[in-house]
Amino acid sequence: MTAHTPLAIPPAALRELRTADDSGRPVRPFTAREDGAPLDCVGSPLRCCLRGIEAGERVALVSYAPLRRWAGETGAEPGAYDEAGPVFIHADACAGPGEAPGYPFARPGALRTLRRYDAAGHIVGGRLFEVPDDAQAGFDRALGEAFAAPGVALVHVRALEYGCFQFEVRRP
Repeated sequence: MTAHTPLAIPPAALRELRTADDSGRPVRPFTAREDGAPLDCVGSPLRCCLRGIEAGERVALVSYAPLRRWAGETGAEPGAYDEAGPVFIHADACAGPGEAPGYPFARPGALRTLRRYDAAGHIVGGRLFEVPDDAQAGFDRALGEAFAAPGVALVHVRALEYGCFQFEVRRP
């Protein structure tokens, strides 16, 4: 069991993203294929259910603005800290995250950034994080450190290589 709860993209946001993404573009679903056509995405993270894409699944690559969506719920005004980036989602409704223990996309050796935000939606710190062999304990420690600062409201975990949003954790 994790000390913090990794959050997938909320269902209401997914319903909207399956029509138009957060950059206003219409969604163009496709079927994931192992030969890489039209896009090499098998195994890539699905942010709707926090697992990897399997061959044959209908998916979409959409622009997602997690901080903007959170600010809409809370009344925060992130200003220039608002950003949108690419994420994969199922093209149709899915069951969401299962009951799998641990943190998603926690391959040992993978590099992540843990970006901290305050209640106004402003960045108040961050750190580089290399996923250790004991990914759960490593994430527990790193997120515990992030939330040790009283002003931290949420943390975005992103892939270092592309900056892609992986998942969100809110103050317990």
